[in-house]
Amino acid sequence: MNWFLLLKSLHVLSAIVAVGANATYGIWSAFGKRSGTELGFALRGIKVVDDRMANPAYGVLLVTGLIMAFTTYDIVRTFILIGLGLFFVAAVGGRLYSVTLTKQIEALDRGGAQSAEYTALDARARGIGIFLAVALVAVVFVMVFKPQV
Repeated sequence: MNWFLLLKSLHVLSAIVAVGANATYGIWSAFGKRSGTELGFALRGIKVVDDRMANPAYGVLLVTGLIMAFTTYDIVRTFILIGLGLFFVAAVGGRLYSVTLTKQIEALDRGGAQSAEYTALDARARGIGIFLAVALVAVVFVMVFKPQV
């Protein structure tokens, strides 16, 4: 059994699950806004997927990546340090998104989708989501192409 290939497979599958789940959030949100009556359901669905699927997958991704960095690669290789830096930035952004999403759901329940509070939180969540998408694409790019800057 080649443990490195097994670990690398788990690492790549975790990335697929985490980033793939995040990629659906905009679609869920747009669907909920368009339907009107399903917005709360869509936002709660995003929250469940984020908390129970995407974020745990990011945890597995970090752990498997660190194990490979310390056992197979060299932790101070440029692509690993850039990837970890971008991952940390994305993790902070992900935490901000999660908090904003929780507040967004609460604002929707309190005042509806037309309230100023909800509208502001929706704009904030969208902005954080776009930032996260760019950061995560950058992480994937660095990990795949392994630049030696």
